[in-house]
Amino acid sequence: MIAPDVELGSHVSIPQPALVNLYGCRIGDHTKIGAFVEIQRGAVIGDYCKISSHTFVCEGVAIEDGVFVGHGVMFTNDLTPSAVNADGTLQTAADWAVIPTRVARRASIGSNATILAGVTIGEGALVGAGAVVTRDVPPHAVVAGVPAVVIGNRQELSTRAARRAERQMAQ
Repeated sequence: MIAPDVELGSHVSIPQPALVNLYGCRIGDHTKIGAFVEIQRGAVIGDYCKISSHTFVCEGVAIEDGVFVGHGVMFTNDLTPSAVNADGTLQTAADWAVIPTRVARRASIGSNATILAGVTIGEGALVGAGAVVTRDVPPHAVVAGVPAVVIGNRQELSTRAARRAERQMAQ
């Protein structure tokens, strides 16, 4: 379902609109949204992004331009979730505050990663599949693990891959 209050940019691709749940969010130009994706009220997705199937983008998440989000990625917006207050009454929106999360331009998040509330994933960073991101990721860093730790630099990986390709072509 795509609610009437969703702001869709130009040339947004949602191949299976009956299999998404989008409400109160903004989706940028030329972005692709896969099946079984939920994007909540107040979330913002930039231009030229790809949000793969089974991903959950909650209120408070800002995804900048050119970001790749793999299958089954989960974002959170509360570090201390609870169903009830101390007195046992069911919590309402007034009982907690959204903690914003930012994914900077051209970052990539691997499948099944979990992004905890309040972190920033830096420009061009790469989050490995299955990682649990509990703190900020520096620009161009490669992180993996539970909790995610820096294991490399994306620019160095690209340079090494290019050199490897050149060597193979020269043979």
